[in-house]
Amino acid sequence: MSGKKQSSGGKTIVLNKKVRRDYFVDERFEAGISLQGWEVKSLRAGKVEIIDSYILLKDGEAYLFGALITPLSSSSTYISEKQRNRKLLLHRVELNKIIGAVERKGFALVPTALYWKNGHVKLEIGVARGKKMHDKRETEKKRDWQRQKARLVRH
Repeated sequence: MSGKKQSSGGKTIVLNKKVRRDYFVDERFEAGISLQGWEVKSLRAGKVEIIDSYILLKDGEAYLFGALITPLSSSSTYISEKQRNRKLLLHRVELNKIIGAVERKGFALVPTALYWKNGHVKLEIGVARGKKMHDKRETEKKRDWQRQKARLVRH
Protein backbone atom coordinates (compact mmCIF):
# COMPACT_ATOMS: atom_id res chain seq x y z
CA MET A 1 0.00 0.00 0.00
CA SER A 2 1.41 3.39 -0.98
CA GLY A 3 1.62 6.40 1.29
CA LYS A 4 -0.47 8.55 -1.07
CA LYS A 5 -3.82 9.81 0.08
CA GLN A 6 -6.83 8.75 -1.99
CA SER A 7 -8.81 11.76 -3.21
CA SER A 8 -12.51 11.57 -3.88
CA GLY A 9 -12.24 14.06 -6.75
CA GLY A 10 -14.82 13.86 -9.50
CA LYS A 11 -17.17 11.41 -7.78
CA THR A 12 -20.77 12.22 -8.64
CA ILE A 13 -23.17 12.43 -5.71
CA VAL A 14 -26.40 13.06 -7.65
CA LEU A 15 -27.46 14.04 -11.19
CA ASN A 16 -30.52 16.03 -12.18
CA LYS A 17 -31.76 14.00 -15.16
CA LYS A 18 -34.87 16.13 -15.50
CA VAL A 19 -32.76 19.00 -16.84
CA ARG A 20 -31.89 17.22 -20.11
CA ARG A 21 -35.56 16.59 -20.80
CA ASP A 22 -36.86 20.06 -19.95
CA TYR A 23 -34.06 22.47 -20.95
CA PHE A 24 -31.43 23.32 -23.56
CA VAL A 25 -28.31 23.92 -21.45
CA ASP A 26 -26.11 26.56 -23.11
CA GLU A 27 -23.39 27.12 -20.53
CA ARG A 28 -22.24 25.37 -17.36
CA PHE A 29 -20.57 26.77 -14.25
CA GLU A 30 -19.00 25.09 -11.24
CA ALA A 31 -19.93 26.53 -7.86
CA GLY A 32 -19.00 25.70 -4.31
CA ILE A 33 -21.85 25.32 -1.86
CA SER A 34 -22.08 26.48 1.74
CA LEU A 35 -23.00 23.47 3.92
CA GLN A 36 -23.24 22.54 7.57
CA GLY A 37 -21.45 19.53 9.06
CA TRP A 38 -24.44 17.20 9.17
CA GLU A 39 -25.21 18.01 5.53
CA VAL A 40 -21.74 16.89 4.42
CA LYS A 41 -22.19 13.59 6.27
CA SER A 42 -25.54 13.06 4.55
CA LEU A 43 -24.00 13.86 1.16
CA ARG A 44 -21.31 11.22 1.74
CA ALA A 45 -24.13 8.73 2.32
CA GLY A 46 -25.91 9.96 -0.84
CA LYS A 47 -29.04 11.22 0.93
CA VAL A 48 -29.76 14.23 -1.31
CA GLU A 49 -32.29 15.19 -4.00
CA ILE A 50 -31.89 18.12 -6.41
CA ILE A 51 -34.61 17.25 -8.92
CA ASP A 52 -37.07 19.93 -7.78
CA SER A 53 -34.42 22.48 -6.82
CA TYR A 54 -33.66 25.77 -8.53
CA ILE A 55 -31.26 28.69 -8.28
CA LEU A 56 -32.26 32.28 -7.59
CA LEU A 57 -30.22 35.47 -7.56
CA LYS A 58 -30.72 37.81 -4.59
CA ASP A 59 -28.63 40.90 -3.80
CA GLY A 60 -25.92 39.94 -6.29
CA GLU A 61 -25.52 36.44 -4.80
CA ALA A 62 -26.72 33.01 -5.97
CA TYR A 63 -28.72 30.69 -3.71
CA LEU A 64 -29.85 27.08 -4.10
CA PHE A 65 -33.52 26.58 -3.17
CA GLY A 66 -35.43 23.34 -2.77
CA ALA A 67 -32.53 20.88 -2.47
CA LEU A 68 -33.50 18.18 0.01
CA ILE A 69 -30.73 16.77 2.18
CA THR A 70 -32.05 14.09 4.52
CA PRO A 71 -30.18 13.90 7.84
CA LEU A 72 -28.61 10.65 8.95
CA SER A 73 -30.08 9.02 12.03
CA SER A 74 -26.58 8.88 13.57
CA SER A 75 -25.85 12.59 13.08
CA SER A 76 -26.41 15.33 15.62
CA THR A 77 -29.85 15.83 17.11
CA TYR A 78 -29.77 19.56 16.30
CA ILE A 79 -30.76 19.96 12.66
CA SER A 80 -32.12 23.33 11.61
CA GLU A 81 -33.82 22.56 8.27
CA LYS A 82 -33.71 19.77 5.70
CA GLN A 83 -34.65 22.09 2.85
CA ARG A 84 -32.94 25.35 3.74
CA ASN A 85 -31.55 27.86 1.23
CA ARG A 86 -27.84 27.35 0.61
CA LYS A 87 -25.50 30.02 -0.64
CA LEU A 88 -23.49 29.23 -3.76
CA LEU A 89 -19.85 30.25 -3.87
CA LEU A 90 -18.90 31.76 -7.23
CA HIS A 91 -16.28 34.18 -8.48
CA ARG A 92 -17.57 37.70 -9.14
CA VAL A 93 -16.81 37.41 -12.89
CA GLU A 94 -18.85 34.19 -13.15
CA LEU A 95 -21.65 35.70 -11.11
CA ASN A 96 -21.78 38.75 -13.40
CA LYS A 97 -22.01 36.48 -16.48
CA ILE A 98 -24.85 34.53 -14.90
CA ILE A 99 -26.72 37.67 -13.83
CA GLY A 100 -26.39 39.08 -17.37
CA ALA A 101 -27.72 35.90 -18.96
CA VAL A 102 -30.68 35.62 -16.60
CA GLU A 103 -31.73 39.28 -16.58
CA ARG A 104 -31.08 40.31 -20.20
CA LYS A 105 -31.54 37.12 -22.17
CA GLY A 106 -34.20 35.40 -20.07
CA PHE A 107 -32.31 32.20 -19.25
CA ALA A 108 -33.05 29.98 -16.24
CA LEU A 109 -30.51 28.66 -13.73
CA VAL A 110 -30.81 24.96 -13.00
CA PRO A 111 -28.63 22.64 -10.91
CA THR A 112 -27.42 19.79 -13.13
CA ALA A 113 -25.12 17.77 -10.86
CA LEU A 114 -23.67 17.61 -7.37
CA TYR A 115 -20.21 16.04 -7.01
CA TRP A 116 -16.96 15.85 -5.01
CA LYS A 117 -13.86 17.64 -6.24
CA ASN A 118 -10.66 17.57 -4.18
CA GLY A 119 -12.63 16.91 -1.00
CA HIS A 120 -15.09 19.77 -1.60
CA VAL A 121 -18.72 19.58 -2.68
CA LYS A 122 -19.35 21.28 -6.03
CA LEU A 123 -22.61 22.08 -7.78
CA GLU A 124 -22.76 22.27 -11.55
CA ILE A 125 -25.07 25.08 -12.65
CA GLY A 126 -26.60 25.13 -16.10
CA VAL A 127 -27.63 28.37 -17.79
CA ALA A 128 -30.58 27.00 -19.74
CA ARG A 129 -33.51 27.79 -22.00
CA GLY A 130 -36.77 25.92 -21.51
CA LYS A 131 -37.91 23.39 -24.11
CA LYS A 132 -41.34 23.56 -25.68
CA MET A 133 -43.42 20.40 -26.08
CA HIS A 134 -42.47 19.94 -29.74
CA ASP A 135 -38.77 20.23 -28.81
CA LYS A 136 -39.18 17.47 -26.23
CA ARG A 137 -40.86 15.23 -28.82
CA GLU A 138 -38.11 15.90 -31.34
CA THR A 139 -35.42 15.03 -28.79
CA GLU A 140 -37.23 11.80 -27.96
CA LYS A 141 -37.50 10.87 -31.66
CA LYS A 142 -33.76 11.46 -32.16
CA ARG A 143 -32.93 9.31 -29.13
CA ASP A 144 -35.17 6.49 -30.39
CA TRP A 145 -33.61 6.67 -33.85
CA GLN A 146 -30.08 6.50 -32.37
CA ARG A 147 -31.12 3.44 -30.36
CA GLN A 148 -32.61 1.81 -33.46
CA LYS A 149 -29.46 2.51 -35.49
CA ALA A 150 -27.31 0.92 -32.80
CA ARG A 151 -29.51 -2.20 -32.84
CA LEU A 152 -29.29 -2.47 -36.64
CA VAL A 153 -25.51 -2.13 -36.58
CA ARG A 154 -25.21 -4.88 -33.95
CA HIS A 155 -27.25 -7.37 -36.03
